[in-house]
Amino acid sequence: MPASKKTARRPLLVTSATLLSLSLTSLTTLTAAPAFAATPSPSSSASPSATPPAAMSTVGGELLGRPGTQAGLGSNAPVLPKDISARSWIVADAQSGDVLAAHNAHWRLAPASTLKMLFADTLLPKFNRNEEYKVVASDLAGVGAGSSMVGIKENETYTVHDLWLGVFLRSGNDAVHVLSAMNGGVKQTVADMNAHAEELQALDTHAVSPDGYDARGQVSSAYDLTLIARSGLQKKDFREYCSTVRAKFPGATKKGKNGKKSRPSFEIQNTNRLLTGTGGLDSYQGIAGVKNGNTTNAGATFTGVAERDGRVLLVTVMHPEKDENNQVYKETASLLDWGFKAAGKVEPVGELVPPKGADTSAGDAEPSAQPGATASPSASGGAGGKSVASAVASGGSSGIGVALGIIGGVLVLLAGGVFLVNRKWPLRRRK
Repeated sequence: MPASKKTARRPLLVTSATLLSLSLTSLTTLTAAPAFAATPSPSSSASPSATPPAAMSTVGGELLGRPGTQAGLGSNAPVLPKDISARSWIVADAQSGDVLAAHNAHWRLAPASTLKMLFADTLLPKFNRNEEYKVVASDLAGVGAGSSMVGIKENETYTVHDLWLGVFLRSGNDAVHVLSAMNGGVKQTVADMNAHAEELQALDTHAVSPDGYDARGQVSSAYDLTLIARSGLQKKDFREYCSTVRAKFPGATKKGKNGKKSRPSFEIQNTNRLLTGTGGLDSYQGIAGVKNGNTTNAGATFTGVAERDGRVLLVTVMHPEKDENNQVYKETASLLDWGFKAAGKVEPVGELVPPKGADTSAGDAEPSAQPGATASPSASGGAGGKSVASAVASGGSSGIGVALGIIGGVLVLLAGGVFLVNRKWPLRRRK
C-alpha cells in the first residue's frame, strides 16, 4: 500500500491527552510506532471494540496507521479543539490532499448513511437524470425496518433526478433500493460499490447494504469516507445534489371527483444540519455538503466540505462518544474551524491518495470534462459564480450555488467539471 512521501518528515506528534501541556516547538516523536500487523478482515463483527486496533492500514502515510491523534503542530499552529469525542476523525485539504490532522484515521467502523456517498459515486454515471422508472413492489422489498425514507410508492414513475434527490436530501433507503434495482439489483450494486472502493484505494471499506443500513461486516473509516467524498465531488451532479437544501418531490397520484388524475408534489429538505441551519444549529459558513448518517450501531457519522478564503477542507467525524444533540455537527464545525486556522501552519501527517487508475504523470495538465456530467441547474436554482461563503450567506432555497461557486473561485478547484483535488493527478476520462 502506498505511503505518502510527504509523511516521511517527522512532525511533532501529539496525543489528545497532551495537547495543552507539551511544548509545540519540540520535534520529538511522542507516539511509538507499533509493529505493523495485517488489518483485520472487514467481514469481522460490525460492532467495533471501544479501542482502536494497535496497527491499522497505512494507505496515505505511516502515521495514519497509528492509533490516537496525529498532528504535526508547529510553533504558530493552533491547538486542536478540546471538545472532540469522536472515535475517529480526519481533517484534510481537498485541493492538495494533505491530511492536516487525524485521530484513528483508518479505524474500521460502521459508516451508516455516509456509505451512500460510495453508492452515489459508483452509480451516478450510469443513468441519465431524465430517465424515468416505474417502481414495482419487489424494488422496495429489501428496505430495512426503521429506514429513513423519502416516500416512494410502488406503481409510480420517477425520474432518476427525483431518486437522487431522495438519496441525498432525505437519505432515503427506498430511493437507494430503486436505483439499485435499475442497476441489476442490490447484490450487483454492492459488488460494484466494493469494486469502486478498491479502485479509489478506500481499502478499509466493505459494503454489505447499498444504503448504509446496519449489516454485519459493513465498515468504512474516516480516511475512506473522506477519500470517497473527494472522488464524488468531481462529479457535477454529486456536487449539485449534496449541496441542495430543499426541493420538490413527486407524491402519489390521486384521482379527483371529476375522474381526473393529479400528482401533487411535496417539499423535502436536506438532513445535513450544517447545510440547512436547522435543529438548533446555524448553517456553517462556506458549507457545501456532503453527507450525514446515524444508526444504532454506527452512532452519528458525517463528512462535510467547506470553503473559506479560497481554501477547501474536508472533515469526517465518526461516532462521537458524547451523547448530546447535534454532537457530530458540532465536532465537525470545530474541526473545520481549526483546519482553516491551521492550514499552512502544520506539517501534514498524510495525504489522500489518488485512485489506482489515476494518471500520476499528467503533471499540471488541464482537466478534462467529467463524462456524463450534466450542466442542468438544481430544481431550486443556484447562485452561479458566487464564492461558497457568499452563496451560503445569501440564503435561497438551494445550496447548489455553494458547490458551483467554487467553480468561479481562484483555485479553479472545480474547473471544467472536474474537482481538481490534486494538480499532480487529474483523473483520466472514464470510458
